[in-house]
Amino acid sequence: MTYYVEVSDLQRMEIFDCVATVARPIHDFGDEFMSDEATAAAGLRAGFPPGRGFYCRGRFGVLGEAPAHVVQAVQGFLGPHLVSAGWLAGRSVMPAEEAASCYAQAVRTWGRDNIPADVDVEHFNFLAQRLIDAADGDALPLFAGWRAHPCPTDDPVGAAMQRLHVLREHRGACHLAAVRLCGLSARTAMVVNLGVEQATHYGWPEPPPAAANLIPAWQRAEQLTDELQAPLYSTLSDRHRAEFARLVSALTSSRTS
Repeated sequence: MTYYVEVSDLQRMEIFDCVATVARPIHDFGDEFMSDEATAAAGLRAGFPPGRGFYCRGRFGVLGEAPAHVVQAVQGFLGPHLVSAGWLAGRSVMPAEEAASCYAQAVRTWGRDNIPADVDVEHFNFLAQRLIDAADGDALPLFAGWRAHPCPTDDPVGAAMQRLHVLREHRGACHLAAVRLCGLSARTAMVVNLGVEQATHYGWPEPPPAAANLIPAWQRAEQLTDELQAPLYSTLSDRHRAEFARLVSALTSSRTS
C-alpha cells in the first residue's frame, strides 16, 4: 500500500496506536447499545415484533429495500437465517429508510442515557466527523449508508453516539473485507474470534470448531483491518489523535469501568 511510504515511522506508530486504542471501546460500546433491553423496548414501541426485526431492519435499513440475501452479503458476520428472518419480520412494520431513522433515534437516545455528562462531546464530534469525512466508502456500503444518514446539530450527545456508530460500521466493513482477503469465511472468523458458542449466538448453527492453523490468518485480518483504517487517522495531528483516544475512553467509560 502506498500509505506506508507517505508517512514517517514515528507517524505510523502513532497512527496505529490510536487505531488500536479506540477499536475495542467503540465496538463494545456499540454492542452494549445493540444488546440493551432499552434498545429492544424502543423497537417494540415502534411496532416491531420481539426478536431481531428492529435490529436488522433498523441497522441495515440504510441499504434501502434490498433482498435479504443482499443484506446478508453486505454485513457478513451474522448468520444468514438470523438476518433474513429479522429483515423480513421488520418489512411489514415500516419501510427500510424509516426503520433506519427509527434506529438512529434509538442510537441517539441510548447515547444520551449512557454517555457520561462530563465528556467534551463537542470536541469529540469535531474530531469524529473529520475521521468520517476522510473515509473512502468504496466497497463499504453499510458504512457509506450510515455516513449519509442525517446527524442532528441540536443534540450533541446523541450525535456523538451516532458518530460512534458510524465509525463502528467503518471498522466492521473493513474487517469483513480483510477477513475475506485473508482467505477466511465470515463464519470461520467468528468462530476463531469468539468460539463456537458465541458464533452460534450470532446466528451460525452448529459451526465446526476452528482449526488452530487458521489463527494466523485471522490475526493477519485484524492487522489488515488496522491498515485499512489508518488513512483516516493519518488526517489527524499527533495531538488530535491523542485527544480523540482520550475522548473515546471517557465517552465509553460508563460501560467499561
